[in-house]
Formats: sequence, C-alpha cells, structure tokens
Amino acid sequence: MMTSAVRTRSLGCRFGDLWALRDCTFDLPAGRVAAVVGPNGAGKTTLLNMLVGLLAPSEGEANVFGEIPDDTPRFLARVGFVAQDAPLYRDFSAADHLRMGRHLNPIWNEMVARERLIAADVPLERHASTLSGGQHAQLALALAAGKEPDLLILDEPLASLDPIARREFLQSLMATAATGTTIMLSSHLISDLANVCDFLVVIVNGRVRLAGDLDDLLAQHLWLVASLDDAAHLPSGLDVVMAYPQERNTRLLVRTTEPILNPAVVTKPVDLEDLVLGYLETKRAAVDHAPRMGVRT
Repeated sequence: MMTSAVRTRSLGCRFGDLWALRDCTFDLPAGRVAAVVGPNGAGKTTLLNMLVGLLAPSEGEANVFGEIPDDTPRFLARVGFVAQDAPLYRDFSAADHLRMGRHLNPIWNEMVARERLIAADVPLERHASTLSGGQHAQLALALAAGKEPDLLILDEPLASLDPIARREFLQSLMATAATGTTIMLSSHLISDLANVCDFLVVIVNGRVRLAGDLDDLLAQHLWLVASLDDAAHLPSGLDVVMAYPQERNTRLLVRTTEPILNPAVVTKPVDLEDLVLGYLETKRAAVDHAPRMGVRT
C-alpha cells in the first residue's frame, strides 16, 4: 500500500478577500522528489508554508505523514525547510551554524551536514555574509539535511544561483533524496527540474491544474499536428490543454490515454517544459472549462 508523505484535500488559504490557494488536492508518495511549479503569485509558497505549519489553512486539510502540520517540536523535527531567501545568521560562520543545529534539533547528524559542506567547498570558518550565493544555499541545505527530516521542502532554492552552483546544489539534493527523504521544491527553472524530479504539481491562479507521477503525466500527453478539419473532430475522450492555430493546421497539446488512430494526425511526445508551459499558458489563452477544450486536473 502506498504511503503518502503529503496528502491535501480541498486545501485553501485566504488573506482577507484574496484566495492565495484553493481546492488543492493531491497525494505525494513517500520517497519521491516533487517539483512544484507555477507563475509568480500562483500559490506555491502559500502551499509550502502550510505544509510546514507556518500558515493555517482557511479551508480543507493537509497531512504530512499522517500528521496535521503545526509548530510542535515533534512535528518540526520531521520537516526540513529552506525558505525562499535561505535565511542564515550573517555573523555566524558555517561551523557556528552547525553547532546551532546540534543544540536546537532533537535529531541531528553532524556528519551528514559537515560532509555536505566539505563536498560543496563551503569554508567552515567564514561568516555567512561572506559566502557566495551557491555556498549560502549549500549551507542552508546542509542544515536542513542534518536534521534527517522525513520531508524536506525548498522554496525557490535555485533562483539566485549561477549554472555551476545550480548543478552542485542539485547534486547535493539528490544525495539527500538517496537516503529516502521525500523532497518538495518549487522553481521556475524547469529544465533543471527534469533531471531530479519524479513527481509534478502545477499550480495556476491558486489552483492545482496537474499533479501526479511525472512519467505517467508525460505518457498521457502528446503533441498533435492536425488540419483545421481534423482538429475540429478529435476523439471525445481527448482533452485539449492548449491549441496553437496556424494558417493551415493546428498544433495541440492534448491529454489522452487512447491511441490516435487518424493517420493524418501527426503525434509527437512532450517533455517536461512542454507540459508545464502548456498548462501555464491556459491562463493566457482563457480556455478554462470550454467543452472538450478544458484542462483536466
């Protein structure tokens, strides 16, 4: 039986009259690496903050390994969190941060944290304020990994890193995933996520538009190139996520589990970037809920 690391049901969070997230429902199996993607203001940070107990839901529920997120020491010991700006104490050295981690966490693996810093060439005696962006991010990750959490959540950890630093950070992240830790990370850098993530959550306008195993989602989506007439007579069990009309034909991103039997329709596989951008562009194209052109969630 599948064990859910994260389970949400109709989860929502409201700030005054504004719903930052609503009707959020998905199950993330334990031991997976999940990418949470969406445009700025979509609700990604709100979701992650609720999962670590920093925000209370306005409706629905969230469970992390069967527990309701809160600020109790028992729950916080199970969760590692690196916020968007990876906050550290500027005047503390990396070694000072390790000592702090040792004193503040009921479970603490000094060897794991220290080895991550050494592997990432983070000078242990330098103050956090003097570290490069990549070293700063590696220190924040090492502190979170040193807790040996069941769930590690990272909010835009790659945003300020150069390509080399991103690669090194993702290598460190995969080392953490190899221990069995469930990981959720939000990012705009879709191409980087393809190499590390095996689960996908797409959020647009505060709602989950797509969630599931990445390989399954890629297998369920196709590019179709069809004449205008063929595009108007597609099978009834097929959902058009996004259409790109051209002069003589139409290029469509579709979701289907059935084969396309029309030999005049050209099919091509999609990659992660195709998939994500197609769902994000539905916001701009205003195709929500149109007959047979709606997005299945």
